[in-house]
Amino acid sequence: MKNVIKHLKKGILLVTMLTTIYSFANKSSFYSIKNDTKKTSLTLNNVKKGNILSIIDINGIILYKEVIENSGIYSKGFDLTYLPDGFYTFELDKDLEIKTIPFTVNYNNVVFNKKEEKTIFKPYTRVKDDFVYISKLALNNDPLKIEIYFLNDYDYELVYTEKVINTKNIEKTYKLTGLKKGDYKIVIETEGKTFTKNI
Repeated sequence: MKNVIKHLKKGILLVTMLTTIYSFANKSSFYSIKNDTKKTSLTLNNVKKGNILSIIDINGIILYKEVIENSGIYSKGFDLTYLPDGFYTFELDKDLEIKTIPFTVNYNNVVFNKKEEKTIFKPYTRVKDDFVYISKLALNNDPLKIEIYFLNDYDYELVYTEKVINTKNIEKTYKLTGLKKGDYKIVIETEGKTFTKNI
């Protein structure tokens, strides 16, 4: 019981840290855009080596993907006018969050929609002893679907599912004692994204 309380305190601390990061993010933009006729210059502040920058279309298809090689400030020019007319998103995948910058292309005109920007906080999953701890900051009360699968021969078998709704600070603990020994997969779906962890 002491371990559960100890880990719960760590989870609450993590959520508090994420809330602080979110409030900072609202006060100062993490990027700047210079949009010329043929070229869009994107500058990202405070990136880390290993962050991933993508351009994604409305169907979720990744059109461009780059692993950022240096920490600090990232700057690059893109000719977005070559894209077909439609809705797109720059997506910056960081350690604990995904930041999105939506834009539209219409007759070679690129327009960024600042009001539609958002930050998706990733679920944090860890395993210690016989427990799985899942925490997630959902400031807009977005639902979170959790599925736990067992690898049975060559196929995964669903052993548990749960949907969490109307909760900003999601803290879940699952006890693995009594389950079959072997490989498990945890699949978490939220805000149009799927996160997977194998244990």
